Amino acid sequence: MRVNPIEQAAEAFNPAAHQPLPDVELAIAGPQVESPPPWRRVVHRFAHNRSAMTALGFLAFVVLVALLAPWIAPHNPDHQNTRLINRGPMAGHWLGTDDLGRDLLSRLMFGARISLQVSLEIVVLAVAMALPLGLIAGYAGGWLDSVIMRVMDALFTFPPLLLALAVAALLGHNLTTISIAISIVFVPGFVRVLRGQVLAVREETFIEAARSMGISERRMLGKHVLPNVAAPAIVQVAVFFGYALLTETGLSFLGFGVQPPHASWGTMLESAYNFILDKPWPLFPPGLAIFLTVLAFNLVGDGLRDSLGRETYMPKGLGR
Repeated sequence: MRVNPIEQAAEAFNPAAHQPLPDVELAIAGPQVESPPPWRRVVHRFAHNRSAMTALGFLAFVVLVALLAPWIAPHNPDHQNTRLINRGPMAGHWLGTDDLGRDLLSRLMFGARISLQVSLEIVVLAVAMALPLGLIAGYAGGWLDSVIMRVMDALFTFPPLLLALAVAALLGHNLTTISIAISIVFVPGFVRVLRGQVLAVREETFIEAARSMGISERRMLGKHVLPNVAAPAIVQVAVFFGYALLTETGLSFLGFGVQPPHASWGTMLESAYNFILDKPWPLFPPGLAIFLTVLAFNLVGDGLRDSLGRETYMPKGLGR
C-alpha cells in the first residue's frame, strides 16, 4: 500500500495524532502533594517539642489561675490573722501563712496577677521602643545607625538592676513607673537583635528585586523586612518575659517595686526574708513560683527558636 506524502506530512503536524496514552498521562501527572504553609510547619515542630509544650501548659495554668484568682482564692489575700503567724501548710491554709497571718496560697494567686501584668507591660513597652529603633538602625545605616547604637551602648554600660533602680527612684514607686523603668533596661538588647537581623535581610536578593521594582522604603520595611525578622523577635519576646518577671520581683524585693499592701511575688519574698532563720517556709511558695515561671518562659523561647529558626517569609512574586 502506497503512502501519500501529503497525508503523511499532515498527520505529522496534527496535534491530535500525538496525544499521550491515558495511562501514560496519569503516570506523568500523578498526585501533586502540596507543601504545608510555614505556620503549620512551625506549629508541628513546636507541638513535638515536649519540654516547650510542658512549659507552655504550665504558663497557661499560671495565667488561668491569675485570671480566676478573685473567684478561686480560698481567702482574702489581705486578711490578717495574728493567731496564725508564719505557719506551715495546714487545714484551711494549704500553703501556710506569712508574718501577718495572711494566707500564702491566696497571696500567691493574686501575686501572679500583678507580676504577670507588670511583665506584660514591660515587654510591650520595650518592644514598642526597640522595634522602630532596630529597624531604622539596621536598614538606614550611616550616621543614624551610629547615633542609635551609641545610645544603646551607653545604656549597656549600666548594670540592668541599677538602671532600673535609678529610673524607679526618679519616677516614683507605682506599677506604671516600674514598667517604664524595667522596659528601658531591655531596649538595648532588643535593638541589637533586631538590627543584626535587619542587616542580614537587607542583603537578600529579594530585597534587591523589590527595590528595583520601585517599592517605597516604608513598604519595604513593613512588607519585606519586618516579616523576615519576626521569628527572632518573637523568640526574644518570650525570653524577655522571664527576665522582666525576674527583674520586677527583684525590685519589689528591694522595696522599689510593687508596694504593700499589693501582693506580688517579690513583696512576698521581701516579707518572708525577715524571718528566714526562724520561719523559712513562707519563702518557698513565691520562690518556687518565680523559678518555675522564669524557667517555663525560657523553655518556650527555646522551643520557638527551634521551630521558627528555619522559616523565612518570602514575598509573592519575588525569589531569592
